[in-house]
Amino acid sequence: MSHDLDVTGVGNAIVDVLANAPDDQLVRLGLHKGSMTLIDAAAADRLYAQMAPAVEISGGSVANSMAGIASLGGTAGYIGKVKRDQLGQVFSHDIRAAGVEFASKPLQDGPSTARCLILVTPDGQRTMSTYLGACVELGPEDIDEALIARSKVVYLEGYLWDPPRAKEAMLKAANLAHKHGRRVALSLSDAFCVDRHRAEFKRLIDDHVDILFANESEARSLTETDGFDAALAALRGRAELVVVTRGEQGAVVLAGDQHESVRAEPVARVVDTTGAGDLFAAGFLHGYTHGAAPGVALRMGAVCAAEIISHVGARPSVPLAKLLVERGL
Repeated sequence: MSHDLDVTGVGNAIVDVLANAPDDQLVRLGLHKGSMTLIDAAAADRLYAQMAPAVEISGGSVANSMAGIASLGGTAGYIGKVKRDQLGQVFSHDIRAAGVEFASKPLQDGPSTARCLILVTPDGQRTMSTYLGACVELGPEDIDEALIARSKVVYLEGYLWDPPRAKEAMLKAANLAHKHGRRVALSLSDAFCVDRHRAEFKRLIDDHVDILFANESEARSLTETDGFDAALAALRGRAELVVVTRGEQGAVVLAGDQHESVRAEPVARVVDTTGAGDLFAAGFLHGYTHGAAPGVALRMGAVCAAEIISHVGARPSVPLAKLLVERGL
């Protein structure tokens, strides 16, 4: 079967609720700055009540990446679970309007659509508290083999490893991708997520992953090393391509014996870092699926990340394809 999708993502379908917050509010709330914490419905209600006026924007890490792929002029699909409720309708409308193929069946009963409560401090850093809601109901039956077979790359979200049935769904998607000769990419998602599942993530990478995405803290957590260079050395050869982002210090890609790096794109002001890694992955995967060399794909990722941190929210505010053209990419 020939493929007509560049990337299909499998992830947590979440609506982001963003509000500005001073650093001392994080301390009062007992939140670790820059982290992602899983919370239950009651905790989500309590935190929401203490947030400043907020903006609701469809999110979810890999869903953001798929919206980025579409904005780049690529073709993308998405598998994720929402409920047939107001937020579920918002999410479904937004991802389809972005140009992403989304046909996952919504829940009729059970937990509500997931939401991520994001507090953005003055330096643009985001601290996330996530109620997974309907996401925990994602299971192997939601993985569409035909959709996987049509995709050059299947991109998996590390956050999905928390709910047991979603873990089964990830493994099914990876196995189907390789059955049909496709590539499997994985985002480690969050250093605390890696801490929870380090041994299992190592097995997942060794057995299934062709393209690994991590930020510096996630890379150090996975390899249990203190320094960046040590983490890179431990990751080399772990996957066909290993991409590590470093915020304002740019990013590197390990491809066999090759080691290429790119500087971060200049930004007039960092407004909100939500989705920076998601859109970096979108740019890199777009380059990869269109035959770009690893170093060029890195530059594409850097351009996309710079756009997303210049405004609130994790979905592009301008066509990313236009930005690549302007930069000769």
